[in-house]
Amino acid sequence: MPIPGHIDPVPVARAITPRADGRVDLVGLSKTELREALAAAGLESKQAKLRAKQIWHWIYNRGATDFSVMTDIAKAQHPWLTERFVIGRPQVVEAQVSSDGTRKWLLRSDDGQDFEMVFIPDADRGTLCVSSQVGCTLNCTFCHTGTMKLVRNLTAGEIVGQVMLARDGLGEWPSQPEGRMLTNIVMMGMGEPLYNFENVRDALSVVMDGDGLALSKRRITLSTSGVVPMMARAGAEIGVNLAVSLHAVTKPVRDEIVPLNRKYGIEELLQACADYPGANNARRITFEYVMLKDKNDSDDDARELVRLLRHYKLPAKVNLIPFNPWPGANYECSTPERIRSFSNIVFEAGISAPVRTPRGRDIDAACGQLKTAAERKSRAQMDREAAAAEA
Repeated sequence: MPIPGHIDPVPVARAITPRADGRVDLVGLSKTELREALAAAGLESKQAKLRAKQIWHWIYNRGATDFSVMTDIAKAQHPWLTERFVIGRPQVVEAQVSSDGTRKWLLRSDDGQDFEMVFIPDADRGTLCVSSQVGCTLNCTFCHTGTMKLVRNLTAGEIVGQVMLARDGLGEWPSQPEGRMLTNIVMMGMGEPLYNFENVRDALSVVMDGDGLALSKRRITLSTSGVVPMMARAGAEIGVNLAVSLHAVTKPVRDEIVPLNRKYGIEELLQACADYPGANNARRITFEYVMLKDKNDSDDDARELVRLLRHYKLPAKVNLIPFNPWPGANYECSTPERIRSFSNIVFEAGISAPVRTPRGRDIDAACGQLKTAAERKSRAQMDREAAAAEA
């Protein structure tokens, strides 16, 4: 979604290719959209309303992927539904498990595009890191994902499908509020969520629905690199926790490592954070800060960070992230001593500044390491691949 202005690093995402079989994927549709899809396919209004309620329950409470298991729908109607609709999941191309228990999935969409998701288990929670785009809209220089071209936005169904697939893998059906391994979601995977706002909003609405997956908005965090015009809408229309990829406190350094800063500067970004609906001491804004040796990790940087957060009166927590290396990166991780000194300065100012323990480094699943082999494919190339696969 391009934004008006002289500097706009956002390329145009390619249009999403409809399913080759012409069927409609029901995953990611709202209750109203599900009912309308059934009615548009030919069901009478009252029957569409009843069937929509039944199918919604089977999809989001039972984890069904096939209409044939829906025992409260007449068997005679199963083929009719199967002919017109699908209960989709992304295809799992590869699944990896780190030595620390972190899981990473390489996923493929129906039109052959690859993206990744990561599950991070902890003693008291399990967090799913969800992607919002194939590739990335931005080109943050410290981030491996940022070296990829943007291919396209993920649909609401493909975003919800990641959650469904993770729950498949964790054996968490039927759905129940207690005893879940998957307790939290962070929109911190591939892509900039606020440049795919409508699909992210619609997907999270389904995830938070009390009759479905029923994850509380307090257990969902949306991360942005600072798409200022969309932040207020995110607070008003989604209402989840906000995380901001800050990573620097001076214009020259942030211009380099987060090029979006050239359009929306630090002061404009922090004011948008101060205005974010629902931000308070109980729901602090998280500022992500990757520690880059001799780039953004000095004591002066720490003191300037404190000054900025105080100036804008922000209810804040700062996550200090040791840089996770990747082939070709131009940065090194700050030393443990330097990270500790930085953290101490922020802590002594009364602002929480924990150092995040890297997870999944050995399978390239840590923060900033996600990158698939996905590249922008021409329509002709995709047609050739599809023809070859069919042959």
